[in-house]
Amino acid sequence: MLGVSLQRTIRDLHRRRGRERRGLALAEGIRLVEEAVAAGVAIQGAAVAPALETTPRGAELKRRLGEAGVPLETVTDAELVSLADTEHPQGIVAVVSPPDWRLDQIMVGPRTVVLVLDGLQDPGNVGAVCRTGLALGAAGVLALPGTADLWNPKALRGSMGALFRLPSLHLAMEELTEWATRHRVALWATGPGGRPVGTVPVGGPIALVLGNEGAGITPGLVSRASETVSIPLHGEVESLNVAVAAGILLYEVTRDR
Repeated sequence: MLGVSLQRTIRDLHRRRGRERRGLALAEGIRLVEEAVAAGVAIQGAAVAPALETTPRGAELKRRLGEAGVPLETVTDAELVSLADTEHPQGIVAVVSPPDWRLDQIMVGPRTVVLVLDGLQDPGNVGAVCRTGLALGAAGVLALPGTADLWNPKALRGSMGALFRLPSLHLAMEELTEWATRHRVALWATGPGGRPVGTVPVGGPIALVLGNEGAGITPGLVSRASETVSIPLHGEVESLNVAVAAGILLYEVTRDR
């Protein structure tokens, strides 16, 4: 994957169709590529610009990638901007093979909490929710149809590498309900009108369903939920950012477990 081939691949991976066809994703920036290396993610190649070596961390990362045998293609800073998803890239865009997570990698036990994303459309929110999930002990993230691609470059950056470590996958509604029934995982819908989350006893594994930023949770999914929980808000605030809400909900359902 060298020369024009690498650059063509990077451009193709900005599209969901390209990522799905190739089974690859983009890791942009020093921190995210460092996280990929630390998680043992295979790096297929990287475009690097002079800006990468202007910091000790960047220079060290380039050295490590070279020693690991990762194909590196040197481009100009301007060329890297044309390949990157951000306006001010940090000198590196890497092509990675993301983990091929499966449902059976989510270990279900009495204390398990899983996050279900129902139509979250902003990839930045999706990534931030995954990062929150990893930080607060979620066992995995399940993305229903209508949710942004988990391997969208913005989602991957928003996760700060959490998607390299936390089992996260797309699945259909029927797959979710079959999995939840088989493992006796209670579906908890989240939204206004539900019982305050801290007052609801947690008696076993649960899946917290987070809805679309504007429309909320799909009515058909709400009807399948055994509980609806909410976060009491004060003042005239009607809602919270979904990643902030995920953090509060996870803290409440896991703090006494």
